[in-house]
Amino acid sequence: MYGVCGCCGALRPRYKRLVDNIFPEDPEDGLVKANMEKLTFYALSAPEKLDRIGAYLSERLSRDVARHRYGYVCIAMEALDQLLMACHCQSINLFVESFLTMVRKLLEADKPNLQILGTNSFVKFANIEEDTASYHRSYDFFVSRFSEMCHSSFEDPDIRTKIRMAGIRGLQGVVRKTVNDELQANIWDPQHMDKIVPSLLFNLQQEEGIERSPSPETEKEKESPVELTERCFRELLGRAVYGNIKNAVKPVLMHLDNHSLWEGKTFAVRCFKIIMYSIQSQHSHLVIQQLLGHLDANSKNSARVRAGIVEVISEAAVIEASGSIGPTVLEVFNTLLKQLRLSVDYELTGSYDSFANMGTKVIKVHEERQLQESVIKTIGSFANTLPTYQRSEVMLFIIGKIPVPGMYPALGSANTGVEGSRMIQIMLLKSLLQVTAGFQSNNILTALPTSFLDPLLSFTLMEDAEIRLLVLDILISIIDRHDNRHKFSPVRIISDISILKLKVDKCSRQDNLFMKKHSHRLYRHIYLACKEDSSVQRHFESLHTLLGLICVELANEEVVVDLIRLALALQDLALTDDTLPVYSRCAIHALSAAYLNLISQLTTVPTFCQHVHEVIESRKKLVPFLLPEDVLVESPKIPEKLEKVEGEMLFAQAKIAEMLGGSGYNTERLATAYIPQITDEDRLSKRKSIGDTVSLQLEMESRNSPEKEQRSTAEQITFETLKQAIVDSVNVEELERERRRQVVERFQTAPFEEIAAHCGARSSLLQSKLNQIFEITIRPPPSPSGSVGNGHGRSRSVPVYEMKFPDLCVY
Repeated sequence: MYGVCGCCGALRPRYKRLVDNIFPEDPEDGLVKANMEKLTFYALSAPEKLDRIGAYLSERLSRDVARHRYGYVCIAMEALDQLLMACHCQSINLFVESFLTMVRKLLEADKPNLQILGTNSFVKFANIEEDTASYHRSYDFFVSRFSEMCHSSFEDPDIRTKIRMAGIRGLQGVVRKTVNDELQANIWDPQHMDKIVPSLLFNLQQEEGIERSPSPETEKEKESPVELTERCFRELLGRAVYGNIKNAVKPVLMHLDNHSLWEGKTFAVRCFKIIMYSIQSQHSHLVIQQLLGHLDANSKNSARVRAGIVEVISEAAVIEASGSIGPTVLEVFNTLLKQLRLSVDYELTGSYDSFANMGTKVIKVHEERQLQESVIKTIGSFANTLPTYQRSEVMLFIIGKIPVPGMYPALGSANTGVEGSRMIQIMLLKSLLQVTAGFQSNNILTALPTSFLDPLLSFTLMEDAEIRLLVLDILISIIDRHDNRHKFSPVRIISDISILKLKVDKCSRQDNLFMKKHSHRLYRHIYLACKEDSSVQRHFESLHTLLGLICVELANEEVVVDLIRLALALQDLALTDDTLPVYSRCAIHALSAAYLNLISQLTTVPTFCQHVHEVIESRKKLVPFLLPEDVLVESPKIPEKLEKVEGEMLFAQAKIAEMLGGSGYNTERLATAYIPQITDEDRLSKRKSIGDTVSLQLEMESRNSPEKEQRSTAEQITFETLKQAIVDSVNVEELERERRRQVVERFQTAPFEEIAAHCGARSSLLQSKLNQIFEITIRPPPSPSGSVGNGHGRSRSVPVYEMKFPDLCVY
């Protein structure tokens, strides 16, 4: 009976008759629209029949595909699409299974047109928002198949492009369909991301080289695979939440590793720019963390690979800083500084790992140098995006990493030694200079705190000329808050400084406090920096710029007086210190002349300006080699030997004091010559290399040890000693008064740091005396019998704090 019913069309189920009627006799005629409307109305009226309609359509489509009747296949897919768009009800889940089965059939076919047809239907389905979620669907096949289509290698370039674009749209559809459905398989799992992301990146690399036909096309069809891929990639990343960022970025890192794309830099930078601009800004620090971890993981890779990763970090960090900075600021700098140290080790040792079997990799010094420059540039570019308070923290962080004389003597690895430590010093100071470039802080006290200024100034006394120059440039960058630094170079005598157009603001209260606290140390270090034999033209130019900026940015009346005293002290230094080279003495004279010319015009005291002008004119006629135009140039014109300079060629301190005294300046202070006080810090800092620190510290400790003190006091008294004491007894009282006066004056006028350093120098002696007193107070414990030794040998001495007392004796 069943077979008979099957042969009679009138006895077939209605849904089958309706489905059969939409197919014309000739497939070229297309879908029978009137019958399609009837089928749609029936499906809406009886939604419980949807699953049967879908199953029957799927059966017909499979048969048509097997028989290569592709016209009927297209009609069946068109019918399915219309039913999907029309039937938004809870029963659509039953119909979707048949639909996905049909799409799978098309994607498995070898014909590109069928694959594209199936993809288009899937994309339409992906854009439908279903009312109810599905528990049992699986999109694993679609992820794998669309990813495979993205890598299509079809011979015809036009068809290859269409297949790849279909694969990209298919992946986009899978993401849209699954990313917001918690009941679906998690698309962010590594098994899916490891297919989706590399497929997108593969197409992102492809350049558009296909000639397009002039026939009219839709805008979507005109879109290139690269543009479509970028749009899809951005959409994927834009949907990522906090827990999914890592899974989305890790395949990108692996793809760049596997295809050696770090070295080119361009594509890697482009990828991470897309990532940083697409993800939510509050998650951007997670990307930076992954990049930093990847840089650490590649620390033994070639310098070109590391340089590529560093450049990507540079671009990504700048984008991150413009949004949400997050907790990664110091982490970025810590990792970059670590890479600097590793690069220095690699350059000096010639091996990535002296203990492992890595000798096959050849270290290229020029590539390591390029990496170091890239790291320093990255540090600067990232620092420029930070707010002032964070940049101050970064400056303190970096200065804490630099080996400071007398504090961190052993920084370099065992393989690099002293030279490694010196190179690390230079690299970190260059990094610090990049951070301070363009740094402008209204409060100089917070910009140059004691914890930062002390270690920085200690480098101004190093014998390494490059280190001293870097420190001077760092100080200039921080103090220059109105972009005046370039107006002081080249050093020259200017008759009217108004042409420099210096920006001068009134000195604030914070500036006055800073100069009151730190000015004496600044002056002392400037003075001692001029005494260095290895100073060249750039050093004296930087010193002139630093003095000029102090005068313009931080000067009040008291500071101006001290600066004039310092300039005159530098003149005396050049006159009296015969150990300095001729060039240094001439350069100091020129520096003093140029600075007094500048400060005289800033004070606007006519007689002072006139005196400075007369001295300069006299030098131009007789000793031009004492002016900057002849000395502080590339080819200095200096004599072989410097004759004695006197008379009109020198700036007279007495005259200047008299002239400025009439304008209300402190005459007594001006008449007092500036003499820098040499401290223990200066003696510790004066060394050729940081490796000398330990020996100097041991020497200082041995000098202050109690044994040394006892040996020095045990002086033999002879007749000559007594005779000398009788002769000098007349002047003892006068010398004592003078000594007391000097002590009182020091504690009244000297800065607090200098007094503290003076008192701290005797702390070791005080401690040694206390130790001696404690040793004396140690007594043996009282014995129960009342006897001390009982003839049984010497009793063991026990300190008082170790004795056992009865409870009644303890308060």
